[in-house]
Amino acid sequence: MTETSEQEKFAREAGVSRETMARLEIFEALLQKWNPAINLVAKSTLDAVWARHFRDSAQVFHLAAPQTGIWADLGSGGGFPGLVIAILAAEKAPRLAVVLLESDARKAAFLATVARETGVSPRILTDRIESAAPLRARFLSARALAPLPKLLEYAERHLLPNGTAFFNKGDSWRDEISAAERIWRFEATAHPSMTGANSAILEVKGVARA
Repeated sequence: MTETSEQEKFAREAGVSRETMARLEIFEALLQKWNPAINLVAKSTLDAVWARHFRDSAQVFHLAAPQTGIWADLGSGGGFPGLVIAILAAEKAPRLAVVLLESDARKAAFLATVARETGVSPRILTDRIESAAPLRARFLSARALAPLPKLLEYAERHLLPNGTAFFNKGDSWRDEISAAERIWRFEATAHPSMTGANSAILEVKGVARA
């Protein structure tokens, strides 16, 4: 499938306006421009940005169906899923406050550039997850950041007690849940991923130390 038809497929699935699609096109162009210098995503995925990155991020937003509160994206890197969520929220959930937490100053500069050029306004924090002040998020996300036990440590710090975390995970997600259960109490629901046959989006609630 060509990248153009992947864009059309994304637009149909996400049900977004031309303005939102235009913002995502700006995001893609900046990703292509910046990636050689700071390695935001694997070079091999640059020809499939809409299928591999935008779609993978958008499914998290649609699962959560947020309206208000704080959405914290940890280790935002190239903007997945957090910056895609900010762009979708500008149309679908304008009262949602999106926070992108990224310790690498160069990647934070990329996030700020995309936000400026697309006209969306997430709060971008250049800090380490472990040392940043608790964000008290109603929703929390992370993609390709850390194994589940470490992600739950981050969630304990930054997620409200009644909040929900969403983690994009590959085919080892069952093993990660088993490892996390030795240390943490939590409720996890695995949603099949739209972008990987054995991948899942883990929806996690009730995080507490065992």
